[in-house]
Amino acid sequence: MSIIELRITGMTCEHCVRATTRALEGVPGVEKAEVTLKPGGAVVHGEADPAALVAAVKEEGYEAELRH
Repeated sequence: MSIIELRITGMTCEHCVRATTRALEGVPGVEKAEVTLKPGGAVVHGEADPAALVAAVKEEGYEAELRH
């Protein structure tokens, strides 16, 4: 199992965190997503396509990029 870290901006509350978590966990290959409001990021466990993770976050209305 791999770990992918994302930097996410635009989230302002716990509702945002829940929506982003749901979106990430809906991506094929994701076993678990841990989203934090501050500093705005996610740690995704599983074998998902990183581009699909970024796209899922953007569909929720937030900005995301891979954390290197």
